[in-house]
Amino acid sequence: MSSDTTAGRRRRRPWIADGLAIAFAVVWFFPVYWMINTAFKPPSEVLTPTPTFLPSELNFDNFVVALTQTSFLQNLVNSAIVVVAAVLFSLILAFFAAAALTRFRFRGRRSIMIGLLAAQMLPGAALLIPQYLIFNDLGLTGTYIGLIVVYVGGVLPFAIWTMRGFFIAIPVEIEEAAQMDGASTWRVLRSILFPLVLPGVIATSVFSFIHAWNDYIIAYTFMKNESMYTLTVWLASFSTVTKGTDFGAQMAASLLFSLPVVVFFIIVQRRLVTGMTAGAVKG
Repeated sequence: MSSDTTAGRRRRRPWIADGLAIAFAVVWFFPVYWMINTAFKPPSEVLTPTPTFLPSELNFDNFVVALTQTSFLQNLVNSAIVVVAAVLFSLILAFFAAAALTRFRFRGRRSIMIGLLAAQMLPGAALLIPQYLIFNDLGLTGTYIGLIVVYVGGVLPFAIWTMRGFFIAIPVEIEEAAQMDGASTWRVLRSILFPLVLPGVIATSVFSFIHAWNDYIIAYTFMKNESMYTLTVWLASFSTVTKGTDFGAQMAASLLFSLPVVVFFIIVQRRLVTGMTAGAVKG
């Protein structure tokens, strides 16, 4: 085989990989594009026999219908309360748990890590009924506290395992030097370890936010009162009095529902890079 033929094959491989990546991206993005396209269509173009890939004009009536639904603002507040609390508690617990598992020697540490790894393998649907029965006996179903605890418990094994990797990457000599200078354990955690594991904290916050914000089945199962439903439950049962299921308004509501996740990720992405830089400098 000539060297020219080998070189030609090598040049074709990146083009093949790029083509496959572009095709995968198009297939993945098409539902998102169709949601945006339908959200801006006039009502007369939403259910046409021949689909239109671009709206004839930008129409915001679907957004007005979605925003003026009676329970939209209340369910938005419910989601905000639950998600913010779940993210904060999961970050705090994961930070201290990961610090304890990596920086302290105690009996049963390995068993705890194996348990965390095993907990991640359990499907959430399999835990739903046992969780509901336990929380119902405790009187926590239909409450914000019960839903927050379930969300925190769902993300905590992953959060601890993820943050543990960032703690392991920090040399122990940094803490020993600080302790020799008179720093207490709390001061080491707050002033040295926390800035260094900030990328892990932010990565955990992204996962916790998406898990709590996008959940439907747990919120629908645990919350008994419709006034306490989260935004995902409202979106799944979206309908208007006059039209029933208004697909244009539903797509507009779905687009509005997706925006907080996108905005949160953009903000966090900046701070992720900042945190990594700060950690490198302080290390």
